[in-house]
Amino acid sequence: MDGVDDVDGNRIGIGDGKALGGFLRARRGRVAPERAGLNGGGRRRVRGLRREELAQLAGISVDYYVRLEQGRATQPSTEVLDALARALDLDTAERRYLDTLATGRPEPAPRVRVGPVLSRALEAMAPLPAFVTDHRLDVVAWNDLGAELMGGLAEPARRDRNNARFLFHDPAAREIHPEWEERAAEAVGQLRVAAARYPDDTELAALIGALAADSADFRRIWDSGEVVMCAAGRKRLRHPAAGLLDLDFETLHVPAVPGESGLVMHVFSAAAGSREAAALERLATALV
Repeated sequence: MDGVDDVDGNRIGIGDGKALGGFLRARRGRVAPERAGLNGGGRRRVRGLRREELAQLAGISVDYYVRLEQGRATQPSTEVLDALARALDLDTAERRYLDTLATGRPEPAPRVRVGPVLSRALEAMAPLPAFVTDHRLDVVAWNDLGAELMGGLAEPARRDRNNARFLFHDPAAREIHPEWEERAAEAVGQLRVAAARYPDDTELAALIGALAADSADFRRIWDSGEVVMCAAGRKRLRHPAAGLLDLDFETLHVPAVPGESGLVMHVFSAAAGSREAAALERLATALV
């Protein structure tokens, strides 16, 4: 699969040389020449680093770098990728994504199966909001508190069970997620990584294509080349009864089936004695 078309008929390359070139262009565009120790003075036609500047910083020839961006050079060495990652100041998630694009070895999309053990684990977490997503950001399992905190996952009429569609299509997402821009960037970043890993997943390609066609915000974030893989930290959520909640979160990776990755459990919590902990307790009691 070469990619999908956005609303303007442009190719969104995923899992191929076009994707690698697009990612490199986006990333050199965000590096200020001064930050890389170069003279940024004078008029510049491009934002960020020029091709020749990045090639110089990475210690590779300009011609080879141009061929990489144009998708004419394939399978760069680990040394070249390391040098580009350093020059572009890539974080761990971005470096892994660069590897995925460069190797060109697609993986079969994981088959989603929520087994009884995972279901019991979600229920046992009942005092803590939790839900499970697959690589397409479909919410495939949840507990009662997680469903309520995320806008009514247990009731299909209340919200879409695909987190990306919910974020970009439903105005309620901006109420639930006051830090909407960060949540949207995470969603796009996760879809970008999944698209590179599973280029033959037609359902994933259709989802990305539909979001690109329908949402200018999705196109803007996708074009920025965001790769955001959030594993732990704090998120701000708003619930109509509980109000604004600053919650700790952790993501736990769960095999979809033995030998396959694919499911992610998202668990929220609050420190004992905090206002948020009391609010979660009241909300959980109201659901009983």
